[in-house]
Amino acid sequence: MPKKVLVVDDQFGIRMLLQEALGKEGHQVFQAPNGPAALDIIRRENPDLILLDMKIPGMDGLEILRNIRKLNVDVKVIMMTAYGELDLIQEAMELGALAHFTKPFDIDELRQVVNAHLYEDL
Repeated sequence: MPKKVLVVDDQFGIRMLLQEALGKEGHQVFQAPNGPAALDIIRRENPDLILLDMKIPGMDGLEILRNIRKLNVDVKVIMMTAYGELDLIQEAMELGALAHFTKPFDIDELRQVVNAHLYEDL
């Protein structure tokens, strides 16, 4: 059974890159360009892991993460940021994010971390 991964990023290119890379790993990949779309997919699909950009216009990554937790979803979350703001990353970790990547990230390293978190319970 393929694992479900949701990529939340306002940048189309990042979403496509991750869709391709994680799809090749055998995962079912969903994409959302913003918070409302992400929360809708989370309710419908119940993903195993979410790759969540910190800076998204409208509803930022922390607000999306807070809303995910309000849904009582114990989903694994990895944050992505182009900015490296340590205070925001710290807050995300307090909200249960497992890791963070600073853009531009190494796609192979990200793929390894995603797979490690997806299959650590086996």
